Amino acid sequence: MEIKKGDIVGRISYGKDIFFYVDRIIKLGNTGKSYAILKGIQYRIEADAPIEDLEKIEKNEIDTKKRGFENKIEERLNILAKDIFSKEKNRLKRNNITNAVILHLDGDKKYTQKSERYYNKLGLKAVVKNVPENRQPQVIGGLVRKYNPDIVVITRT
Repeated sequence: MEIKKGDIVGRISYGKDIFFYVDRIIKLGNTGKSYAILKGIQYRIEADAPIEDLEKIEKNEIDTKKRGFENKIEERLNILAKDIFSKEKNRLKRNNITNAVILHLDGDKKYTQKSERYYNKLGLKAVVKNVPENRQPQVIGGLVRKYNPDIVVITRT
């Protein structure tokens, strides 16, 4: 089966532990071998692999793995939210966390949306901006002045 840009694949040598989409395919001039540049679906990871080490993943397997991953994240968020918000002895911790303003810049739209969803789930005050990595140095100063955050998160690939 031919591997092409946009395919969802797993690396055979790693037991298909992480699913990736093929971002691009490059051919090395000196060897003629083709490599895929891969971006993680569940995890923020970028990798490369020889084409022959890749196997396309069936849609039902992708959906199952995505659901499992999202369920695991939701469970962790629920535990964290319960720990932060439900115990009276954590009142000071809860007030410090929930009153803090977070400014989060992310160069990947998919992860910007995920981060925003997770902050909301935890009841945190977060301003999440999708800003291409090459523009982040130019905009960070203005955003810090505008939002006056207590915490700044800059996520890069």
